[in-house]
Amino acid sequence: MSPERIDAYPTRAIAGYGVRAGNPLPFGATAVPGGINFSVYSDRATRMWLVLFRPGEAEPAAELEFPAEFRIGSVFAMTVFGLDPETVEYGFRADGPFDPAHGDRFDPSRVLTDPYARTIAGRDVWGAEPDRDRLCPYRSRLVPDDFDWGDDAPPGIPTEDLVVYELHVRGFTCHPSSGVSAPGTYAGLREKIPYLRELGVNCVELMPVFEFDEHDNPRTDPVTGEPLLDYWGYNTVGFFAPKAGYAATGRFGMQADEFKSLVKDLHTAGIEVVLDVVFNHTAEGNEQGPTLSFRGLDNATYYMLTPDGDYYNFSGTGNTVNCNHPVVRDFVLNCLRHWVAQYHVDGFRFDLAAILDRAPDGTPLANPPLLEQLAHDPVLRHCKLIAEAWDAAGLYEVGSFPSYGRFAEWNGKYRDAVRRFLKGDPATVGELATRIVGSPDLYTGRGTAASVNFVTAHDGFTLHDLVTYNDKHNEANGEAGRDGANDNHSWNCGAEGPTDDPEILRLRTRQMKNALALLLTSHGVPMLLAGDEMARTQRGNNNTYCQDNELSWLDWSLLDANAGLHRFVRSLIAFRHAHPVLRSAAHPTCGVSWHGVRAGEPDWSAGCRLLAVTFAQGDERIHLAANAHWEAHELELPAPAPGTSWHLVADTSAEPPHDINPPTAETTLAVPDRYRIGPRSTVILLARPTT
Repeated sequence: MSPERIDAYPTRAIAGYGVRAGNPLPFGATAVPGGINFSVYSDRATRMWLVLFRPGEAEPAAELEFPAEFRIGSVFAMTVFGLDPETVEYGFRADGPFDPAHGDRFDPSRVLTDPYARTIAGRDVWGAEPDRDRLCPYRSRLVPDDFDWGDDAPPGIPTEDLVVYELHVRGFTCHPSSGVSAPGTYAGLREKIPYLRELGVNCVELMPVFEFDEHDNPRTDPVTGEPLLDYWGYNTVGFFAPKAGYAATGRFGMQADEFKSLVKDLHTAGIEVVLDVVFNHTAEGNEQGPTLSFRGLDNATYYMLTPDGDYYNFSGTGNTVNCNHPVVRDFVLNCLRHWVAQYHVDGFRFDLAAILDRAPDGTPLANPPLLEQLAHDPVLRHCKLIAEAWDAAGLYEVGSFPSYGRFAEWNGKYRDAVRRFLKGDPATVGELATRIVGSPDLYTGRGTAASVNFVTAHDGFTLHDLVTYNDKHNEANGEAGRDGANDNHSWNCGAEGPTDDPEILRLRTRQMKNALALLLTSHGVPMLLAGDEMARTQRGNNNTYCQDNELSWLDWSLLDANAGLHRFVRSLIAFRHAHPVLRSAAHPTCGVSWHGVRAGEPDWSAGCRLLAVTFAQGDERIHLAANAHWEAHELELPAPAPGTSWHLVADTSAEPPHDINPPTAETTLAVPDRYRIGPRSTVILLARPTT
């Protein structure tokens, strides 16, 4: 019989609860024998209270002040006995100086959310009108560690073999046409896993799933006057907590299990999970914003402050997280470890990641300690780490982000080069050539997998809108069209917005296929925006952060309406998976030859709008020709390997089903050494044994 634990008994009583001095680590609330250990950091607080709530009750059940002797350094730690970890809700009150000029903004009237809260109660059902007078609107909760992961293991797909699919959890299945039993939820997304497998993607990049408040948007619809929501979710409230409003079971507090079930099923399908994470700012905004957590616990530690105590705003949202402060570094690291260990996620995409290498005064650091720590952390060792290598204050680090050999980057230069080439801008062929071989000018020594190639993403036009609108149409966002990027490099193909002109419609479809053909044959990691494979539209809105409606939701009826485009994308993805020559991890130093109208004679002049390239690796040969010119050209083809001849994989100028041939069904050319490429078209050829 084992001896009884001494630490399983209280040493005193506070507010009717038995307590004892707690353990300072880990931070947050942790179930221990007989009770719960609470630990919270604050360097400048003079007093701290634990505030306990019963579910559904407005007023606290009890408030327990941490005795002075329960403070260890800058950590208040206390074990409280007799609490049920599955039902207790809690927050903290912190007292200290209110001296904004010196960085302190303590307010003991506020009940604060635990930065380490494992789940959060208060926004359990998406869109439910909140009680804005509620004491502690975001109440912290624990999560039982009892989920059955079975034999789940990370798929471990090499980065260069990924085909990433960026999606919004709610928007992916919220439309009535989705046909799922729980629209707009993790459970709804689980029901669409067979679709993802059939499409061929092997990695989903989920837009923010950390807890946020969808009602955190002061604007209204300019037509209806209805409140607009924070649909995208980039204003984080709880960094360790999955968004309850995305769970069909959120009202029962089961969002953690529902999200884990999603990850487990995606892994079973061979699909990795990357989370879009936001460590550059929080939902507290500037000095006019609410005091929810960090500001009330230790404002001067968690935020970058000017010498006068104001908030630096490198994020464009009012505040900037002080990421390279040692305490904040540990917070970020512990958060990511939590999502890897507890939720089995496979990687992270860091929003406005350039902020992560800024010093407390905003100066970019040559060797930022946070990024170095993330790159070499043993728990994160095999995670995909992807940086959006810029911020809202103009720091642009695409190709120069401090990667430590671990970080890939959203390659914004790839996006712009492909867009400009396709719309027919002059002097674009040279840069396009550099981008489709993995941008060696940016990522020398880092390999092609450092470049996450994309033409569209959540932030901007959809692919359909890229070829349908010259200008953004963001009036519905309530900002008089001021929001959203203006430099979209888009072209409407002859008419702004919807049209019934058959020639324009055919050209738009061809341009979408051209973009997809380039993306899925380029070296690097391709990323698709969900719905582009079926021509989803946002009606010209390139910043739908506040549009929780059919403007943002994926209309699944488009799958039938644009079946030809969907088939084209599915076949292209299968082609990429079938041919390692397109997925080389190293930048090609040989095995790449460039061509123009004549084989071996590329035209790099400003007036040229045609580029052809042959990729060779071992016995494999793939020939890609892209023509952005408004005229057709007769191409002389390079000689394939002996014993092989060129076969047609895809020609975007052809009508379905002749626009693409599935793997192993490529057709022989009528003339083996020449091919006529149509206006504004892309052709893909494969060398196969001559029969």
